[in-house]
Amino acid sequence: MNEVIAEFIDYLLNTKNYSTHTCSAYETDIRDFVQFLARFNNGNTSLHDVANADTFAFRGWMADRAKRELTHKSTARALSGLRTFYKWLLRYKNIQNDAIDLISAPKVERKLSKAIETTDISDMHAAIRSLDFEEPWIAARDWALVVLIFGCGLRISEALALKNADITGQPDSLRIIGKGNKERIVPVLPAVYVAIDKYVKLNPFGTRGEDPLFRSVRGLPMSPRMAEKVVEKLRHYLQLPDYVTPHALRHTFATALLAGGADLRSLQELLGHASLSTTQLYTKVNIAEIMDAYKHAHPLAQDE
Repeated sequence: MNEVIAEFIDYLLNTKNYSTHTCSAYETDIRDFVQFLARFNNGNTSLHDVANADTFAFRGWMADRAKRELTHKSTARALSGLRTFYKWLLRYKNIQNDAIDLISAPKVERKLSKAIETTDISDMHAAIRSLDFEEPWIAARDWALVVLIFGCGLRISEALALKNADITGQPDSLRIIGKGNKERIVPVLPAVYVAIDKYVKLNPFGTRGEDPLFRSVRGLPMSPRMAEKVVEKLRHYLQLPDYVTPHALRHTFATALLAGGADLRSLQELLGHASLSTTQLYTKVNIAEIMDAYKHAHPLAQDE
């Protein structure tokens, strides 16, 4: 089985261009099922055992995960990865398993992220200057990062992947490589370049084209955790709610565009969502905000 799983992961990495993080998750989940089958069958698990797993085996595995207090979201993801593995087995190994198609994933409650108040984002600028007054280049870097994520709707990883060459000449749009190496074009507002330009001028580590745009205090590429800490520090300083995170900045970008009349397909392209259903979550947020305003403002609501 080890050789087959390794071959599958190699396919995901080099043919499907999945990220190493995603491939690692797939491998973990598949091995989890194989190890359960070994216990289920009172012995080692062969490719033949995997090929002939029935609904009792799949449901037993899901029940076992529940006993281990793994979340529904984790098990739904694991089942999705297992389905992909079986599709690969059918295509490349001529191994068919119909039982897995009879298994339903556990229902996962999709939590709606909250948008950040635009006034809070404005307050972040003053907060950054106060917190990093001794290091003006760091203050400029942190504000540039906040403005970039909020202004372009980027993921942290996408913002930190930018190189100096990407913003040279201040192009009207950026070529972003997102999840699964999917490319998209994102427009850039002038205000974003105002913040980036100030940072670039103060950056003590130079602006060679192939160097990362965002640097740590030691000149190394800025990590996602460093970016998260920037927003955490601002959240604590301004006493903002716990939902104020880098992802919430991206979410605020999406909510603002939707409120301004952007259609879902355009928003899907800008955010780099593989599925329109993911983008549709923002419509629920928008409706929730409208209903909240309605309950507080409409005269009839006051009579309840």
